[in-house]
Amino acid sequence: MKSKAAFPGIVLVLIAVVGIAMAADPRQELLDSVAIKPGNGLRGLVDTVGYATTAVQMDSVVARCRRAAAPRSAALVAEQGWGAGTPFAAAVCPHDDYRYAGRLYALLLPHIRARTVVVFGVFHRASAFDCRDKLVFGSFRAWRGPYGPVTVSPLRDVLISRLPPGDIVVDDDMETVEHSVEGIVPWLQAYDRDVEIVPILVPYMGWDTLDRLAAESADALAGVMKERGWSLGRDVAIIVSSDAVHYGDAGWGGSDFAPFGTGIDGYAKAVERDRDLAGTLLAGPIEREHLRRFLYTCVDSTDVTCYRITWCGRFSIPFGLDVASRVTEALGRSALAGTLLDYGTSVSESSLDSVPGLGTTAPNNFHHWVGYASIGYR
Repeated sequence: MKSKAAFPGIVLVLIAVVGIAMAADPRQELLDSVAIKPGNGLRGLVDTVGYATTAVQMDSVVARCRRAAAPRSAALVAEQGWGAGTPFAAAVCPHDDYRYAGRLYALLLPHIRARTVVVFGVFHRASAFDCRDKLVFGSFRAWRGPYGPVTVSPLRDVLISRLPPGDIVVDDDMETVEHSVEGIVPWLQAYDRDVEIVPILVPYMGWDTLDRLAAESADALAGVMKERGWSLGRDVAIIVSSDAVHYGDAGWGGSDFAPFGTGIDGYAKAVERDRDLAGTLLAGPIEREHLRRFLYTCVDSTDVTCYRITWCGRFSIPFGLDVASRVTEALGRSALAGTLLDYGTSVSESSLDSVPGLGTTAPNNFHHWVGYASIGYR
């Protein structure tokens, strides 16, 4: 039998162990790092440095980025025969800092004209939450935007009710710590103050699971659209959030993501590979075999948690485009085809050098850079 004198020591040890465990909880560390915490049904903000948070900032961002995008926009009008407001049914859009990726946002998002936008986001922190093989929803009524709250569409709850319970998770903490949808929302609001969003995060999953969940999601979404007489592009649009390659040998948590080296030649080879990947597998008509090839070009087919090429949208892109393609088929409209509007990197882009209060969250040099592919589907 232990003496009474031993109990205070045991209690102190237990407190210390619990304290260490709490301090080491990666989920809590992520929640603590959120810049503006959620409250009263309103989602907070992860990043108040790389993204605009006020109307004045966002107005400046849009004006500057549209000027930077103007030459390429004009070229696309000549090449494709569409106008500045030609609606896209679906899109692949970057989510990096506006000072780096702003021109790519500005090429794409004026073409999103639908009132309701389904945004399939990357779940960068899925491993911290041990989340895979499920779609992630939240329960927030609105998201913060630079011009005021952005409403979460009631469509979200309808989709949740129509999807198999075992294939989804509703978790506000997961949605709170992820920035990949957050960067797109202010742009949508800048062009339509009444826009409504349906945020959905796509964590780790292999092709068979991804394709099955895409079929379920497309059936649910197309069913609602048929019931309400909605069309893709006019009433509902689909955006897939994704930056392209994350390249370099510094600042990636000790990992070396520079298979071609970190000089100008290595940079050029990595850019060429990115452009080829986007142009071959993502542009043109959406084909499921291309989406499968994209997935397994980016990740190991035997362990999808392992990168082969470090695109952060390795799951969100094939999933979102699979859904878009299936919805298009279910609605009986012509098949979607994608146009690579342009490609840039955090090294090549310099749209926003002087927006007050706007900064960057990572360096841009040959040892640490990110690529961006902006793709529109009609």
